[in-house]
Amino acid sequence: MGKIAIVTGATSGIGEAVAVMLAKEQYDLIITGRRESKLQELAKKLTADCGVKTLALSFDVRSLESVEKYLGNLPQEWRNIDVLVNNAGLAVGLNPLNDGVVDDWERMIDTNVKGLLYVSKVVSNIMAGNKKGHIINLCSIAGKEVYPNGNVYCATKHAVDALTKGMRIDLLPYGIRVSQICPGAVETEFSIVRFKGDKERADNVYKGFEPLKAEDVADAIMYMVKCPPHVNINDMVIMPAAQANSSIFNKKL
Repeated sequence: MGKIAIVTGATSGIGEAVAVMLAKEQYDLIITGRRESKLQELAKKLTADCGVKTLALSFDVRSLESVEKYLGNLPQEWRNIDVLVNNAGLAVGLNPLNDGVVDDWERMIDTNVKGLLYVSKVVSNIMAGNKKGHIINLCSIAGKEVYPNGNVYCATKHAVDALTKGMRIDLLPYGIRVSQICPGAVETEFSIVRFKGDKERADNVYKGFEPLKAEDVADAIMYMVKCPPHVNINDMVIMPAAQANSSIFNKKL
């Protein structure tokens, strides 16, 4: 087999866009996600369009048992992993802390922090055995700043920022590069999920300015992937031109 990449949360948005770009660069792909039908559809498309091998694994990164079952027992031909893109993550709710929904908190913490940890632990051990690899974590501008009512989501992304730095130190002896990318507003399913299917409220987030597209972020990730082996992009913040920081936009309504 050729170069191998894993993309978590590949069924939509940034994850799907990254998977497509990696396939165009002739990476064989392990793609994961909870929506099996969408995952299988993407796998068939990547193979048909790009001629790469795909392994579609449908599971929830919040389950350590599932992560160990699917990623910890990869067939031998899929274990020479070059790239892991830790994309799976979400925001749920936008309430002040005192009015927060505990179930929303737990979903975000379990996915954004614990899920990333579970996947990284299993895959980094495979990479350590191979003495090579590149892990790219999807962080956010919310990992650099805190905005009103973003409390727990911002905390989870601050955790990703810290974990990325820690992983870079711990995995250095194994020749594993660790990077992260921190996007601002990207028009994907992000706001639909945050507002629990309220499309009108989600659409309002992006009114009056041009947000990033999933492909913009994927293109930046591919720059990281394509760097020579002696180069690592530790951290990248990518924003729409109309966004100054986590909460200030130039909107023309």
